[in-house]
Amino acid sequence: MSLTIGDTAPDFHAETTDGPLDFYDWAGDSWAVLFSHPRAFTPVCTTELGYLASIKPEFDKRGVKIIAISTDPAEGSKEWSKDIAETQGAEVNYPIIGDSDHAISKAYGMLPADVEGDPTARTPAQNATLRNVYVVGPDKKIKLVLIYPMTTGRNFDEVLRVIDSLQLTAGHAVATPAQWQPGGDVIIAGSVSNDAAKEKYPDGWDEPKPYIRIVPDPTTA
Repeated sequence: MSLTIGDTAPDFHAETTDGPLDFYDWAGDSWAVLFSHPRAFTPVCTTELGYLASIKPEFDKRGVKIIAISTDPAEGSKEWSKDIAETQGAEVNYPIIGDSDHAISKAYGMLPADVEGDPTARTPAQNATLRNVYVVGPDKKIKLVLIYPMTTGRNFDEVLRVIDSLQLTAGHAVATPAQWQPGGDVIIAGSVSNDAAKEKYPDGWDEPKPYIRIVPDPTTA
């Protein structure tokens, strides 16, 4: 079964381009982004890994670790990384998992349980479901799942925006509206009563409808 928001992200041991690691130990108390790729040496993914490498400092300053996964052996992804650096102008600066037995892909519901055999004998099209992004919180719960088609490059700026929202809403009883950007107005969560909201927001809030209570971003006050 595929994993969804609120599920516990499966732990795993893996060989990576940075050596062996255990996912939970590697993530520690940080947020983590795990994103999958159907095969090494695929064109759209080449652009994605390069772009993500170029904006990794943005994830670092939010306390978010990045890790990629491909069914190719880790050595193959090391070779692919050379092409990424050459064509995208940014060297891969995070681990790429070699999921050569498909175990992690199966645990996350990206490939069916009956997949087996040499991963390099499978085509990217056969692995088309490995185009996922998982944001995992410090509690090891999945906070976001994105699934993209093979022909559409992923928007990692949007992943950063969602992480900003997730980190804000985890620390404050608010939600973020459509098209929200950091520093923008937020919505008081429905779980907060008006009496409790008055204590937190003594200056009140905008209320176009009783169920929409708008306040400034609490981190900018």
